[in-house]
Amino acid sequence: MSGALSESHRRRTGEAEDGHTAAPVSPNRRPTFSERVAAATPPGRDRALDGLRALALLGVVFGHWLVGVLVLADDGGVRISSPLNRLSELSPATWFFQMLGLFFLVGGYSATLSLRRAEERGERYGTWLRSRFLRLSRPVVAATALSAAALGMLAAAGVATSTLRSWIVLLVQPLWFVLMYTVATLLTRYALAADRLLGAWAAAPLPVIVAVVDLLRWGPWQESMPSWIGLINLLPAWFFGYQLGVCWARGRFDRVHRWVLLVGGATVFLLLVTKLGYPTSMVGVPGAERTNSHPPSLLVVALAATQSGAAMLLHERINRWLRRPRLWAGAALINLVAMSILCWHQVPLVVVSMFGGLAGGLPGLNELPMAGEVMWVFARVAWLPVFAALFVLVLAAVRRFEGPWVGVPRFFRVAVGVLTACFALAAASLW
Repeated sequence: MSGALSESHRRRTGEAEDGHTAAPVSPNRRPTFSERVAAATPPGRDRALDGLRALALLGVVFGHWLVGVLVLADDGGVRISSPLNRLSELSPATWFFQMLGLFFLVGGYSATLSLRRAEERGERYGTWLRSRFLRLSRPVVAATALSAAALGMLAAAGVATSTLRSWIVLLVQPLWFVLMYTVATLLTRYALAADRLLGAWAAAPLPVIVAVVDLLRWGPWQESMPSWIGLINLLPAWFFGYQLGVCWARGRFDRVHRWVLLVGGATVFLLLVTKLGYPTSMVGVPGAERTNSHPPSLLVVALAATQSGAAMLLHERINRWLRRPRLWAGAALINLVAMSILCWHQVPLVVVSMFGGLAGGLPGLNELPMAGEVMWVFARVAWLPVFAALFVLVLAAVRRFEGPWVGVPRFFRVAVGVLTACFALAAASLW
């Protein structure tokens, strides 16, 4: 009875569940979009997970838009470059935009809960994996097929080869992440087994493997190591966050564990950058001898540990923040098109830069900064709303491919398969 009275009081006064006072909703007023989204959300939903996933995606998008520059090419098109060679002051900004560790953390947590519900329904592990795989693959197939069709039309219209190549490369780049996320999902059962065996320490062996590989490829004997040695880090470095998410969902981390992740990860991160010569940038810099991203280094793991510890400590607070209808509606919308965001966010950058190239190159868009030219950053930031506006239109057109392709004609499926194969051949020819 007291709970019902409290709810009645909140509705009359407009007080939200987190104690914040919202505007009272008139019975004669049509609810806003944000209010409809909030009303449609199940009461028990862990909104913080969606908020963290949305934050990670926004970091990826705006990070790429900030440091991915398409300059004028010799054939009249645009080619990929980076301002980080000339403006090293930007490198620390990549620490805040590179949040893929959070994405894997939330992925491991969500997969654990999803698999638990599936098992309670009597669903087999293979069936559960198939449904997860389809959710990941549909937007990827749509992106590659539609891009193949668009690139074919652009080539027929005489668009420069350098521009077409830039589109292909920038579309393919995020797909390695989708691949690693798919592999991590396939290994969910093994992550659960590691959790049962080692508890909160289940993720601990993974940084050790990454550290050993880093020592082999960058240590005194690096000259005798094969060039592919760093690829060993792909799975342990990215699976680290996923395993943390599994353990978190299983209740392994108390407040002390979370602080250890935060402080320990930050300490190792600073040690690697300031004392052990690791690159400052979390993304690749053309011409640099070392990279933290492709393949990932121990710095990626340290950053993931720091972000994961902070996310766990702020979990309840984030849940309270996302009780605000507008914040929650934004996070929910981003999650509805999460895979499309990953697959398509580079395309607006290419399209806008292509038109800038046709105009002879525009400041902040097709031009790199001079050494130490901080004002370039403001010119670049001014282009971000243009990228965002075009991206909203792109997402509105492709979001339908996130859900099941029910009722799609057979000829359309065949066409998608052919176009996807054409894109794969075009991408393979570049490497």
